[in-house]
Amino acid sequence: QVQLVESGGGLVQAGGSLRLSCAASGPTFRRYGMGWFRQAPGKEREFVASITYSGGGTSYADSVKGRFTISRDNAKNMSYLQMNSLKPEDTAVYYCAASTIFSVVVQTTSRYDYWGQGTQVTVSS
Repeated sequence: QVQLVESGGGLVQAGGSLRLSCAASGPTFRRYGMGWFRQAPGKEREFVASITYSGGGTSYADSVKGRFTISRDNAKNMSYLQMNSLKPEDTAVYYCAASTIFSVVVQTTSRYDYWGQGTQVTVSS
């Protein structure tokens, strides 16, 4: 019912920055919480950040606190992940996700209903 498309991934040197974007399409009458996840080769998909529909609540994985910022623009049906001070260990495929749990932040993959196709982020040493 909801389609999500990520963009903004690429190759960046350690210490650099990238901004990922997630465009949502389809029915817009419902409220959704938004999240970002990542998966490195040979590893499980892990939570990165989430934000409530209103933007009033956010949550971050300990590994990215102070470096990444999640935001959204509901008028544009967009979600963003600003990534600063990137490290080689941030290298992964990053996924945008939407959850019908909109009033509180959620970091469990099973609670997200819609997923994007992923965008590759590679951080060189």
